Amino acid sequence: MNKRIFIIGGKTQARSLAESLALKKYDVTVVNSDEHFCQRLAEMEGVNVIFGDGSRVDVLEDADINQCDVAIAMNDHDADNLVVCQLCKKIFGVKKTVAMVSDANRTTLFYQMGVDSVICATSAITGLLEQQTIADEVNHVVPVTEGRIRISEILVSENSEMVGKKLADINLPKEAIIGCVIRDNENIIPRGDTYIKANDMLLLLASAACEDKAVKIITGRK
Repeated sequence: MNKRIFIIGGKTQARSLAESLALKKYDVTVVNSDEHFCQRLAEMEGVNVIFGDGSRVDVLEDADINQCDVAIAMNDHDADNLVVCQLCKKIFGVKKTVAMVSDANRTTLFYQMGVDSVICATSAITGLLEQQTIADEVNHVVPVTEGRIRISEILVSENSEMVGKKLADINLPKEAIIGCVIRDNENIIPRGDTYIKANDMLLLLASAACEDKAVKIITGRK
């Protein structure tokens, strides 16, 4: 049975993520309080759409959030995303919660409050800027909202060939970048001399065309 993933809030990024997950045959449900956005999203094949405020217990209950494997909160306000993740985890027993944050300083707080994964676009883009190999490509990388770049969260297994290697020694496709390394609830902005360790969570930013190749390199799968 495919994993059930709920995307709560958000607009363009939420639409892009929903489309990407649906194409990979995940069971995707979007909960959003923008009626017009919901109407447009309902036209997308393979995506369930629920109109309502995802920070309300009754809306989440009606959406059967308790059946979900992963809940991703993508609202504009960090506080709203924290509330959503708290409700999903503590009231409905969702296995994994993911929150988008705009302020990197709140990342530690979110982890302390029980959010399983915290993604900060600001930190990710900072990581891109600090990697010299893509400094001249920033204009092509930054427009994440246009769907030209996909963000993936990948766990490095203990038997991965990447373990113990420096980032500079990993031969990723040209249009794929490790924007952030999450290690023991700490966000690390990687540089070329950053070593990869087992159980690191890597935030991969890649073009749609080379995403799959980059994931195969990181995971070691054929």
